[in-house]
Amino acid sequence: MNFRKTFLFAAFSLASITLAQAADLAGKWTAEFDSQIGVQKYAYEFRVDGDKITGKASYDHSMGKGESEIKNVKLVNDDVSFVETIKIADMDITVTYAGKITGDEIKLTRTVGDFGTEQLVAKRVKTAAKPAAPDPKPAPTK
Repeated sequence: MNFRKTFLFAAFSLASITLAQAADLAGKWTAEFDSQIGVQKYAYEFRVDGDKITGKASYDHSMGKGESEIKNVKLVNDDVSFVETIKIADMDITVTYAGKITGDEIKLTRTVGDFGTEQLVAKRVKTAAKPAAPDPKPAPTK
């Protein structure tokens, strides 16, 4: 019986740690980098739902603007990897990313099919803090 309790506690602890780590990736990240097609601007948005991480990428570069789904997101400690599929001249190109999260930055290596590899840094977009709600009590009068 003690083994079962220990096992359940360890499994729950591991799941909690994994979810906490995934939460560090959640949110919006932006990057701007040089590539073979010129400067590219990207926004990555990751969502965490239980133990599943999904996302989308929005891009703006010399070949156009668009969005693509982010798939196969893996997060182990600070290491992250994911896949994006883009369409160029009616061809689906697989773009693989691998990198490391350090605070509010992700240093990534981006491999675009057989065409090339780029290094980039994505930075977390800070959400504006909500202003403090006014005190509902009126100030005392003299």
